[in-house]
Amino acid sequence: MVTSKQATTYEVDIEDVEYLRHGDTPLLARLFRPRGTGPFPIMVELHGGAWVRGDRHNGNLANEALARNGVIVAALDFRVPPVASYPASFADIHYGIRWCKSQAEAWNGVPGKVGAMGTSSGAHQAMLLGMRPSDPRYAALPLSNGASALDGTLGCVIMVSPVIDPLGRYLYAKGLRDDVTPPEGMADRVGPMHDLYWVTEEAMAEAAPARALAAGESMELPPTLCLARSYEEAHPRPDLDEFIAQYRKAGGPIDVKIFEGEGERLLENPTTPVAQEALERMTAFIRQHLG
Repeated sequence: MVTSKQATTYEVDIEDVEYLRHGDTPLLARLFRPRGTGPFPIMVELHGGAWVRGDRHNGNLANEALARNGVIVAALDFRVPPVASYPASFADIHYGIRWCKSQAEAWNGVPGKVGAMGTSSGAHQAMLLGMRPSDPRYAALPLSNGASALDGTLGCVIMVSPVIDPLGRYLYAKGLRDDVTPPEGMADRVGPMHDLYWVTEEAMAEAAPARALAAGESMELPPTLCLARSYEEAHPRPDLDEFIAQYRKAGGPIDVKIFEGEGERLLENPTTPVAQEALERMTAFIRQHLG
């Protein structure tokens, strides 16, 4: 098992900070900052919720646990329907990545490097942003402080229980696949959120990383850690297996840990043995790739 070399446990300061504003509407980042001189690695955390629900509070317990291990975490709010559909959240998050880079020195962070992590749809967004850091749709918002030299390149990505193929999950939920069968009622629970965020199946396919790689798109391949359960009813396993295969085929470095059992909430309770192992792996991975 991978273990972290960082044995120190830190006190943590937690605060909400406006990182971006659309008109009169602020978007907030919840910062979890270890007390100390650092330099500490910085991770942007993206909540799940089928691209529609959730907010920066979703991962509070796990984010604080990582900060106690010596990692600065910035958990972002971003635009979701009905305010805006794809690719609006990607533009907000891309801005947030660059904003974190601009704040690194003031936070006692490692300068020039930021990683991203997320759960479920947040994991998908972290991964796709890592693979398309220069996409003009995602990089559309200039930094308000004028730090135009900063880019959206990610030093690493961590996916927790990812819904990695939006179209694959959509067809799965509707019972239109031969390889997997959804639980009863999933179409009613999941389908409307896909429709709200993606609007079209063409958008879902365009934003599926494995499909983009298979089609020959030239993409960045940041070091990636994937953590998941052996069965997650909301996340069809063949899609994850296909992504891992395509990523490795393209030369992308990816570490995978599949925990036995059911359920998508690996980090919901950081005191469980599974969550503790996951957090240890995450901490070690972050330090390996961000310093």
